[in-house]
Amino acid sequence: MTYSSLAAMISAEKDVLAAGPVALVLVEDDVEVATTLRHHQQIGFDSVVALMPPEFALPADLAETVLRVNYDIYADHAMERAVNAVNDAVPGQWVYYCFNAEYLFFPFSETRNIKEMLAFHTEERRHAMLAYVIDLYADDLEAFPDAVSLDHAHMDRSGYYALARADPAKGGEPKERQLDFFGGLRWRFEEHVPPARRKIDRIPLFRAKKGLRLRDDHTFTDEEYNTFACPWHHNITAAICSFRTAKALKANPGSRYEIHTFKWHNSAPFEWHSRQLLDLGLMEPGQWF
Repeated sequence: MTYSSLAAMISAEKDVLAAGPVALVLVEDDVEVATTLRHHQQIGFDSVVALMPPEFALPADLAETVLRVNYDIYADHAMERAVNAVNDAVPGQWVYYCFNAEYLFFPFSETRNIKEMLAFHTEERRHAMLAYVIDLYADDLEAFPDAVSLDHAHMDRSGYYALARADPAKGGEPKERQLDFFGGLRWRFEEHVPPARRKIDRIPLFRAKKGLRLRDDHTFTDEEYNTFACPWHHNITAAICSFRTAKALKANPGSRYEIHTFKWHNSAPFEWHSRQLLDLGLMEPGQWF
């Protein structure tokens, strides 16, 4: 089903959206759109919404099963407006958002679906989940000039770090249970990335509630939503494995001709399995057995 606007989709599909976890996929270009949508269907989202330009095509199976919305992703604050609109429509429901060529992984996601994981997370009295955006990139930029290849995807196995997140309202004191995380291509090629876009942390999974707002730095107006764990013990975290930064670095004129490879001594083939991310410490299973 294709809708002319986000408001029209929400009006027509409000009951469907409220029935189970919702995945919003913001489509910036025509790279790996179908694989992104299928991945999030396969891990168990009840509704997958594709916010995309009308000129992009979808395979027939996805055209029948995805809620497609004609959307200008390059308009000012397009990401926040879309997420906030869906938040207002489905209070109490879990909502996830990502971009095309991004793939969500969580601990044991090969044998547990998203609804099982969110049910446990809800029992832990958590209403949001931290994720690290882990950069993926093709190993050979001559063979794959847009830096995207599912079969030849690589990732950084080290080079990640965290800094305390300052609270301007308290004179720069660190915020409780909040950190700014860095690493991957945004760290290694930081001269091509604006400082405000160098963080790799995101709160992509959250429970919608009245008055909640997503900000343009991927944090929410409710500060508890931005924490990595509750005060008592570690909680589950997730990873979004993403070609988005690699695509941008090879598309932007300022960096396109200066980067000949993304590989370095700490590159490793991406195995498309949560165990690799857990072993590298890029996801936290928390108390989930």
